[in-house]
Amino acid sequence: MGQARARGPYAGTPARKAEIVRAARDSFADNGYAKASLRDIAERAGITHAGLLHHFRNKEELLAEVLAERDAEEWQQGLEEVDSPDQLAPYLGKLIRHHQKAPELMRLWIELAAAASRPDHPAHTYFAERYERGRTQFAEGLDDEAARTRLREGISPESAAVLFHAVLNGLQLQWVLDQDLDIVGPVTDFVRLLFDHQHAEV
Repeated sequence: MGQARARGPYAGTPARKAEIVRAARDSFADNGYAKASLRDIAERAGITHAGLLHHFRNKEELLAEVLAERDAEEWQQGLEEVDSPDQLAPYLGKLIRHHQKAPELMRLWIELAAAASRPDHPAHTYFAERYERGRTQFAEGLDDEAARTRLREGISPESAAVLFHAVLNGLQLQWVLDQDLDIVGPVTDFVRLLFDHQHAEV
């Protein structure tokens, strides 16, 4: 009966799947990934449990979609707001403050990244590919001559990309442990260290 309802006019549509992903994101943020249930996610999305399974086979598949959606949103936002090194620090400050509005989601992200270091974890491939893609994209953004000359002498685009992810993720981990800690200031200082202040105002 529920499966039949799930095959209504919205079944299989991007709109319905987007509703389920939003519900999963909220459930993971509120309950943590381990305690979030498919039935809770279905209820939040206004769909039956059987209807949810029509779109996503299991919670691991939903998790991958939630992570991919968040990355896509933030990457697109970065492309729109950052086209030179001097815009990087303000954008990162804005991004961090946005993450701080949802500390449970930030905590979940950190926990999942650590757990995914195990090769048998359902999100292992996702995180490995995510970091590789992020490093490549960041380095490519500094690959033209104008951007390369703004890097502090002796730092390659590839090293800058690794440092960028290490600092950003490490600062957010510290904030989750101590939410009174200012991490926007340090990330701004990091960008100043990364780029030659004689060539970039950040």
